[in-house]
Amino acid sequence: QVQLVESGGGLVQPGGSLRLSCAASESIFSFSSIGWYRQAPGKQRELVASIRSGSFKDYADSVKDRFTISSDSAKNTVYLQMNSLKPEDTAVYYCRALSFDARFYWGQGTQVSVSS
Repeated sequence: QVQLVESGGGLVQPGGSLRLSCAASESIFSFSSIGWYRQAPGKQRELVASIRSGSFKDYADSVKDRFTISSDSAKNTVYLQMNSLKPEDTAVYYCRALSFDARFYWGQGTQVSVSS
């Protein structure tokens, strides 16, 4: 069973930065895509950023130029560097992986709160 463990969330002031980590229990190359979703209270879960086919990166329009997704294959870990954080970035952030046989795997989520 694939396990995804997120870390790095917390409380930060507007304009601040955080880096989230998602450690996978197997090689990130075993997934067709892996990335980050978020869910704010009362809203649907939405894509933040993902890596497809090992190298293609997709971002939500709301985070382009502020967030960067990256990976370290040696550590089976995907990162989300979040800069210039805004209150509207407040949400639970989830790591999600999609296997080549179309199975979804989710992490437990990590809370990001942006407030002064």
